[in-house]
Amino acid sequence: MVEDNRRPLSVRSNSIVQKIAIYLARRDFPSPNQISILSIVFALIGAVLYGSVVTKTGVEWKLILAAVCVQLRLLCNLFDGMVAVEGGKSSPVGGLYNEVPDRVADTLFFLGFAYAIDAFVWGLVLSLFAMATAYIRTLGGSLGLPQSFIGPMAKQHRMALLTGASILAAGEWWLSQTFYVMYVSLGLLIIGSATTCITRLLAIAKALNQLHGK
Repeated sequence: MVEDNRRPLSVRSNSIVQKIAIYLARRDFPSPNQISILSIVFALIGAVLYGSVVTKTGVEWKLILAAVCVQLRLLCNLFDGMVAVEGGKSSPVGGLYNEVPDRVADTLFFLGFAYAIDAFVWGLVLSLFAMATAYIRTLGGSLGLPQSFIGPMAKQHRMALLTGASILAAGEWWLSQTFYVMYVSLGLLIIGSATTCITRLLAIAKALNQLHGK
Protein backbone atom coordinates (compact mmCIF):
# COMPACT_ATOMS: atom_id res chain seq x y z
CA MET A 1 0.00 0.00 0.00
CA VAL A 2 1.37 3.39 -0.95
CA GLU A 3 1.47 5.85 1.94
CA ASP A 4 0.18 8.75 -0.21
CA ASN A 5 -2.87 6.73 -1.18
CA ARG A 6 -3.99 5.95 2.36
CA ARG A 7 -7.11 7.51 3.78
CA PRO A 8 -6.06 10.19 6.30
CA LEU A 9 -7.25 9.01 9.72
CA SER A 10 -6.31 10.72 12.97
CA VAL A 11 -7.22 7.57 14.92
CA ARG A 12 -4.00 5.94 13.66
CA SER A 13 -2.07 8.12 16.13
CA ASN A 14 -4.11 6.85 19.08
CA SER A 15 -1.82 5.00 21.49
CA ILE A 16 -4.26 2.15 22.11
CA VAL A 17 -4.82 1.64 18.39
CA GLN A 18 -1.08 1.63 17.79
CA LYS A 19 -0.52 -0.97 20.53
CA ILE A 20 -3.17 -3.24 19.01
CA ALA A 21 -1.62 -2.83 15.56
CA ILE A 22 1.84 -3.68 16.93
CA TYR A 23 0.43 -6.76 18.67
CA LEU A 24 -1.21 -7.95 15.44
CA ALA A 25 1.91 -7.22 13.40
CA ARG A 26 4.00 -9.45 15.68
CA ARG A 27 1.77 -12.43 15.00
CA ASP A 28 1.71 -14.69 11.95
CA PHE A 29 -2.09 -14.77 12.06
CA PRO A 30 -4.03 -12.82 11.02
CA SER A 31 -2.15 -11.25 8.12
CA PRO A 32 -3.21 -7.83 6.77
CA ASN A 33 -4.98 -9.54 3.85
CA GLN A 34 -6.82 -11.89 6.20
CA ILE A 35 -7.96 -8.90 8.26
CA SER A 36 -9.30 -7.35 5.04
CA ILE A 37 -11.28 -10.53 4.30
CA LEU A 38 -12.62 -10.51 7.87
CA SER A 39 -14.31 -7.19 7.06
CA ILE A 40 -16.46 -9.05 4.52
CA VAL A 41 -17.45 -11.58 7.20
CA PHE A 42 -18.66 -8.82 9.50
CA ALA A 43 -20.48 -7.17 6.57
CA LEU A 44 -22.21 -10.44 5.71
CA ILE A 45 -23.34 -10.89 9.30
CA GLY A 46 -24.57 -7.30 9.36
CA ALA A 47 -26.43 -7.75 6.08
CA VAL A 48 -28.18 -10.86 7.41
CA LEU A 49 -29.15 -8.99 10.58
CA TYR A 50 -30.56 -6.10 8.54
CA GLY A 51 -32.39 -8.43 6.19
CA SER A 52 -33.95 -10.40 9.04
CA VAL A 53 -35.57 -7.22 10.33
CA VAL A 54 -38.42 -7.92 7.88
CA THR A 55 -39.64 -10.66 10.24
CA LYS A 56 -40.50 -7.85 12.71
CA THR A 57 -39.10 -9.90 15.60
CA GLY A 58 -36.19 -8.78 17.76
CA VAL A 59 -35.86 -5.71 15.57
CA GLU A 60 -34.12 -3.53 18.15
CA TRP A 61 -31.34 -6.00 18.89
CA LYS A 62 -30.86 -6.90 15.23
CA LEU A 63 -30.33 -3.25 14.32
CA ILE A 64 -27.97 -2.61 17.23
CA LEU A 65 -25.93 -5.74 16.42
CA ALA A 66 -25.82 -4.68 12.76
CA ALA A 67 -24.42 -1.31 13.87
CA VAL A 68 -21.75 -3.18 15.84
CA CYS A 69 -20.87 -5.12 12.69
CA VAL A 70 -20.44 -1.84 10.80
CA GLN A 71 -17.94 -0.66 13.39
CA LEU A 72 -16.11 -4.00 13.41
CA ARG A 73 -15.80 -3.71 9.64
CA LEU A 74 -14.23 -0.27 10.08
CA LEU A 75 -11.78 -1.65 12.63
CA CYS A 76 -10.73 -4.27 10.08
CA ASN A 77 -10.24 -1.49 7.53
CA LEU A 78 -8.10 0.37 10.04
CA PHE A 79 -5.90 -2.48 11.21
CA ASP A 80 -5.26 -4.13 7.85
CA GLY A 81 -3.50 -0.99 6.67
CA MET A 82 -1.68 -0.35 9.93
CA VAL A 83 -0.37 -3.91 10.15
CA ALA A 84 0.68 -3.79 6.50
CA VAL A 85 2.37 -0.36 6.54
CA GLU A 86 3.45 0.40 10.09
CA GLY A 87 3.96 -3.29 10.83
CA GLY A 88 6.01 -3.85 7.68
CA LYS A 89 3.87 -6.79 6.51
CA SER A 90 2.67 -5.47 3.16
CA SER A 91 2.38 -7.86 0.22
CA PRO A 92 2.38 -7.49 -3.58
CA VAL A 93 -1.38 -8.10 -3.65
CA GLY A 94 -2.11 -5.90 -0.64
CA GLY A 95 -3.61 -3.19 -2.85
CA LEU A 96 -6.21 -5.62 -4.12
CA TYR A 97 -7.11 -6.77 -0.63
CA ASN A 98 -7.31 -3.15 0.46
CA GLU A 99 -9.88 -2.23 -2.20
CA VAL A 100 -11.97 -5.24 -3.23
CA PRO A 101 -13.23 -6.30 0.24
CA ASP A 102 -14.32 -2.70 0.85
CA ARG A 103 -16.53 -2.75 -2.23
CA VAL A 104 -18.04 -6.11 -1.24
CA ALA A 105 -18.62 -4.99 2.35
CA ASP A 106 -20.29 -1.73 1.26
CA THR A 107 -22.62 -3.61 -1.06
CA LEU A 108 -23.61 -6.20 1.55
CA PHE A 109 -24.39 -3.57 4.18
CA PHE A 110 -26.37 -1.34 1.82
CA LEU A 111 -28.41 -4.13 0.27
CA GLY A 112 -29.27 -5.55 3.68
CA PHE A 113 -30.18 -2.11 5.05
CA ALA A 114 -32.41 -1.34 2.06
CA TYR A 115 -34.01 -4.79 2.05
CA ALA A 116 -35.07 -4.27 5.67
CA ILE A 117 -37.36 -1.42 4.58
CA ASP A 118 -38.46 -2.95 1.26
CA ALA A 119 -36.25 -0.61 -0.78
CA PHE A 120 -33.86 -3.14 -2.31
CA VAL A 121 -33.64 -1.32 -5.65
CA TRP A 122 -32.52 1.84 -3.89
CA GLY A 123 -29.94 -0.25 -2.08
CA LEU A 124 -28.58 -1.22 -5.49
CA VAL A 125 -28.48 2.43 -6.52
CA LEU A 126 -26.60 3.33 -3.34
CA SER A 127 -24.14 0.47 -3.88
CA LEU A 128 -23.39 1.70 -7.41
CA PHE A 129 -22.77 5.25 -6.22
CA ALA A 130 -20.54 3.97 -3.41
CA MET A 131 -18.51 1.96 -5.92
CA ALA A 132 -18.34 5.02 -8.17
CA THR A 133 -16.82 7.13 -5.37
CA ALA A 134 -14.02 4.57 -5.05
CA TYR A 135 -13.61 4.27 -8.83
CA ILE A 136 -13.26 8.04 -9.22
CA ARG A 137 -10.77 8.16 -6.35
CA THR A 138 -8.55 5.48 -7.90
CA LEU A 139 -9.03 7.06 -11.34
CA GLY A 140 -7.40 10.21 -10.03
CA GLY A 141 -4.53 8.11 -8.76
CA SER A 142 -4.11 6.42 -12.14
CA LEU A 143 -3.82 9.88 -13.73
CA GLY A 144 -0.85 10.71 -11.53
CA LEU A 145 -2.69 12.61 -8.79
CA PRO A 146 -2.86 11.90 -5.06
CA GLN A 147 -6.02 9.93 -4.40
CA SER A 148 -8.81 12.19 -3.15
CA PHE A 149 -10.80 11.01 -0.12
CA ILE A 150 -13.02 14.11 0.09
CA GLY A 151 -16.71 13.84 0.89
CA PRO A 152 -19.32 14.86 1.71
CA MET A 153 -20.10 11.12 1.87
CA ALA A 154 -16.81 9.25 1.84
CA LYS A 155 -16.61 5.74 3.30
CA GLN A 156 -16.19 6.83 6.91
CA HIS A 157 -19.15 9.19 6.57
CA ARG A 158 -21.32 6.47 5.02
CA MET A 159 -20.47 4.06 7.80
CA ALA A 160 -21.04 6.69 10.49
CA LEU A 161 -24.47 7.47 9.07
CA LEU A 162 -25.30 3.78 8.74
CA THR A 163 -24.30 3.17 12.35
CA GLY A 164 -26.23 6.13 13.69
CA ALA A 165 -29.29 5.33 11.58
CA SER A 166 -29.33 1.75 12.85
CA ILE A 167 -29.21 2.79 16.49
CA LEU A 168 -31.84 5.51 16.03
CA ALA A 169 -34.03 3.11 14.05
CA ALA A 170 -33.86 0.62 16.90
CA GLY A 171 -35.19 3.30 19.23
CA GLU A 172 -37.83 4.37 16.72
CA TRP A 173 -39.08 0.82 16.31
CA TRP A 174 -39.24 0.36 20.07
CA LEU A 175 -41.32 3.54 20.38
CA SER A 176 -43.59 3.43 17.31
CA GLN A 177 -42.86 0.35 15.15
CA THR A 178 -41.85 2.53 12.19
CA PHE A 179 -38.68 2.95 10.11
CA TYR A 180 -38.74 6.60 9.05
CA VAL A 181 -35.13 7.07 10.18
CA MET A 182 -33.98 4.32 7.85
CA TYR A 183 -35.87 5.75 4.86
CA VAL A 184 -34.41 9.22 5.44
CA SER A 185 -30.92 7.84 6.01
CA LEU A 186 -31.07 5.78 2.82
CA GLY A 187 -31.98 8.92 0.90
CA LEU A 188 -29.14 10.88 2.51
CA LEU A 189 -26.68 8.11 1.70
CA ILE A 190 -27.70 8.10 -1.96
CA ILE A 191 -27.68 11.87 -2.36
CA GLY A 192 -24.45 12.23 -0.42
CA SER A 193 -22.68 9.51 -2.40
CA ALA A 194 -23.80 10.97 -5.71
CA THR A 195 -22.60 14.40 -4.58
CA THR A 196 -19.26 12.90 -3.57
CA CYS A 197 -18.83 11.49 -7.08
CA ILE A 198 -19.37 14.94 -8.56
CA THR A 199 -17.13 16.65 -5.98
CA ARG A 200 -14.27 14.25 -6.64
CA LEU A 201 -14.61 14.52 -10.41
CA LEU A 202 -14.48 18.30 -10.21
CA ALA A 203 -11.47 18.16 -7.89
CA ILE A 204 -9.64 15.82 -10.27
CA ALA A 205 -10.44 18.05 -13.27
CA LYS A 206 -9.19 21.12 -11.42
CA ALA A 207 -6.00 19.37 -10.35
CA LEU A 208 -5.30 18.13 -13.87
CA ASN A 209 -5.81 21.62 -15.32
CA GLN A 210 -3.44 23.08 -12.74
CA LEU A 211 -0.90 20.34 -13.40
CA HIS A 212 -0.87 21.23 -17.09
CA GLY A 213 -0.99 24.99 -16.51
CA LYS A 214 -4.57 25.58 -17.62
